[in-house]
Amino acid sequence: MARIRVHTDIAATPGQIWASVSDIGSHVRWMHDAEAIRFTSHRVSGVGTTFECDTRVGPLHLTDRMEITSWRPRRRMGVRHQGAVSGTGAFTLRARRRPGRRGPVTRFTWTERLHFPWYLGGPFGALVASPVLRWIWRRNLRALRRLVESGV
Repeated sequence: MARIRVHTDIAATPGQIWASVSDIGSHVRWMHDAEAIRFTSHRVSGVGTTFECDTRVGPLHLTDRMEITSWRPRRRMGVRHQGAVSGTGAFTLRARRRPGRRGPVTRFTWTERLHFPWYLGGPFGALVASPVLRWIWRRNLRALRRLVESGV
């Protein structure tokens, strides 16, 4: 199993960040590994929303089937992965105080617990993939931070 946790501080309120991340269909704007998102439920937000995400990591292309399992506006979004790679993940937002810094700051944390099937290397695949995914997701969080802080 791969356990991955990355975070960034964003100069915005949890509400401003939530406005971007709660629009699941727009995640392709800041997730460099996500190529397309297709909703498979009538819902497009909230618990029970299901969707497929075409994901590319290097030469590997997968379709990740996901379901939103937790939806706490401005605080937390949880997901269950049901594709070739299975597991759970969450985005959490927490307002922070930073001495010497004006304006709001929010810590955005992305955690994942992923199981790799035998044909993707099982536990060895998870071990090899973890640093690569951590690098990609840190890059994604930098893109999210730029998007939110620019107000686009």
